[in-house]
Amino acid sequence: MVRVLFLGGLGRSGTTLIERVLDELPGVCGLGEVVHLWRRDVLDDERCGCGERFSRCPFWREVGAEAFGGWHDELALRVLGLRDAIERTRYVPELAAPRLRTVRARLVAEYTEAYLRVYRAAATVADAQVVVDSSKHASLAFCLRWQTGVDLRVVHVVRDPRGVAYSWTKQRARPETDGTAAMTRYPPARSALLWNAHNAAFGVLERLGTPVHRVRYERFVADPAAAVEEIRRFADLPPHPRPPAFLTEGGARLGRGHSAAGNPMRFLSGDIELRCDDAWRAELPVPARRLVGALTAPLLGAYGYPLGTAGGNQ
Repeated sequence: MVRVLFLGGLGRSGTTLIERVLDELPGVCGLGEVVHLWRRDVLDDERCGCGERFSRCPFWREVGAEAFGGWHDELALRVLGLRDAIERTRYVPELAAPRLRTVRARLVAEYTEAYLRVYRAAATVADAQVVVDSSKHASLAFCLRWQTGVDLRVVHVVRDPRGVAYSWTKQRARPETDGTAAMTRYPPARSALLWNAHNAAFGVLERLGTPVHRVRYERFVADPAAAVEEIRRFADLPPHPRPPAFLTEGGARLGRGHSAAGNPMRFLSGDIELRCDDAWRAELPVPARRLVGALTAPLLGAYGYPLGTAGGNQ
């Protein structure tokens, strides 16, 4: 059985940053957003976090050989077809049921078998005890809960929805496409509703018995040593020096990783600053800020965020 730390939540919540930091722990291998590997990497040959094209990355070439005898388009297209059939937010209620219908169960088994092979191969190639998948999608986590070969542990990453909403409004190029494509953008109301749906789904997953450890982005960057230690214990990893050597004063020292997909910061290496990105306080228009606060009010309180301002550093 392969142990998987699944970073879940809505995009722009800090999952890529947390994955990169966790990747520095001994025995941990960060894989990026595996849910996007099939399209962006196998089919479109975008850049790995190490900077190489996926087809030329030694790590992913070895993982593909170990898992499938090599990557091929037919495999990726089959997985993408299965994803469309079963791995969507609207299917979460069915995936949360005590039992799956026979046809659905067969499709889920085939779909998650592909992920299991990737996880298992990556753990072998990297000689890792734990692999980190920052795919974020609750629907994928609900599928993986049915895969008996995966020891699934979910790190639920939450960020103030007003900060998330502001991030979704910004226009950014995707560097892995050499600037030819832009990252997805959402208006504040849309991102607020998505924030509610995605985060609530992980609450349901926890109630169903899947181990879930919740991390607030704001607390992670304020005290990364404590947050990393909590996650280390949650993942049942051996103790390490506290604070870890790769955590510097106000930052972290990151090596080259092999994130398959994710936020552009996955390409960064060397010394980086760990600070709370709260530009939304000045840049997100007040009407949008109030709208997002109103739409997300019930969960704001549950996660410890004040309705009127964005505490969140405690």
